[in-house]
Amino acid sequence: MTDAIRARFRLPRPGFCLDVDLTLPGAGVTVLFGHSGSGKTTLLRCVAGLERPDDGYLAVAGETWQDGGRFTPTHRRALGYVFQEASLFPHLSVAANLDFGAKRSGGGSGGGTVDRVAILDLLGIGHLLQRRPDGLSGGEKQRIAIARALLTRPRLLLMDEPLAALDAARKNEILPYLDRLHNELSIPILYVTHSVEEASRLADHLVLLEAGQVITSGPFAETFPRLDLPLQQGADAGAVLVATVAAHEADGLTRLAVTGSDLHLILPRRPEAIGSRLRLRVPARDITLTLSRHEDCSALNQLPGTVTGFVEHDGMALVSLDIHGALLLARISGRSRQRLGLEAGKAVWAQVKAMALP
Repeated sequence: MTDAIRARFRLPRPGFCLDVDLTLPGAGVTVLFGHSGSGKTTLLRCVAGLERPDDGYLAVAGETWQDGGRFTPTHRRALGYVFQEASLFPHLSVAANLDFGAKRSGGGSGGGTVDRVAILDLLGIGHLLQRRPDGLSGGEKQRIAIARALLTRPRLLLMDEPLAALDAARKNEILPYLDRLHNELSIPILYVTHSVEEASRLADHLVLLEAGQVITSGPFAETFPRLDLPLQQGADAGAVLVATVAAHEADGLTRLAVTGSDLHLILPRRPEAIGSRLRLRVPARDITLTLSRHEDCSALNQLPGTVTGFVEHDGMALVSLDIHGALLLARISGRSRQRLGLEAGKAVWAQVKAMALP
C-alpha cells in the first residue's frame, strides 16, 4: 500500500511512554481516540515532526519523513496542522491569513488537494475575507484555520481536537463543514478527539489509545461496536451505520438502505436527496428487544436479528446484534436479558422508534 501511512514511534517520558506501530489508510479520516493522557496529541506531534523520538519511522504516501538518523523537519513536511485554538494573526484580515497559508505551500509542492476557490466554497467562508479575526465567531475562526492549513497543499492534514474550545452551538455550526471535508477531500486526515459524537460522525478508521499504547486499530464500522473495548462502557454506547437515502415517503418519513446489508430503516424526513450517502448513529439506549414481532407497537422499525454476544456491568447488559448483516447494540437491564434468555445465537426482534434516530 504505497499510499498508506506507516508510523512507528517509541518516545519515553517521565511516567509515560508512547510506543506505537501503525499502518493507516492513505485516504479518509483516521480518528485517534482515547482519554486525556492516552498519547493522542503526542502521536500527532511525532507525525508532524514537533517531537523527535530516537526510535521512530514515518512514511507518508511512499515518502519517508523519518527513519533512524534521517529526519525531515516540520517545515519541510507536506502537512497541514489545525490546533484546538485557531491561532489566526489578529492584525491581518481573513484573506491575508489565508495568503500566509498559500505562500507556505512554496508553489504547491504538496499537491493533491483543492484550489483556493473550492476551499472557500467548501468551508463557506467567502463572505468573511475582509473581516478581522476579532470579529469572527469561534466556529468561523476554526474554519479559517482549516482553510489556511489546506492552502499549504498538504499530503496529510492533522487536526488536534479542533472543536474542543467551542461551545455546543459552535460545534454544531462547524460539524457540517467537517462532514464536507470528509466527503470531498482526497487527502488523509488524522483527527484527534475524545468525543464519541465526533468519532461517530467522521471516522473511517479508528485508533484507540491508552497509556501510550494502541489498544486497537481498524475500520471504524468494525471496531466501534466491539463489546470488549472501553468505547462502549458509557452512556454513548451504540453503532454507526453507513446508508443511502432510498426514498422520501408521502407521510413525512425517509427510508434508508444500510450499506453492506439488507437492512432498511425508517426515520423522520431527511434533507438529503435520494441516493445521498450518510452516516447514522443508532444509540444502544434507543433499542428495545423482544422475542417476537408486535403488531400493536408504535415502533416503525421492527427488525429480526440474532444476538452475537453481550457484556454486563452495574446491572445493565450491552447486547450485540446482527440485523440483516448490520451490527447494532442494545442496552437493556440485566434482569431483562435473563428474562428473555438472551445468549449468543438467540433470535430476537429489535425495535427502534423512528423519532429516536437523528
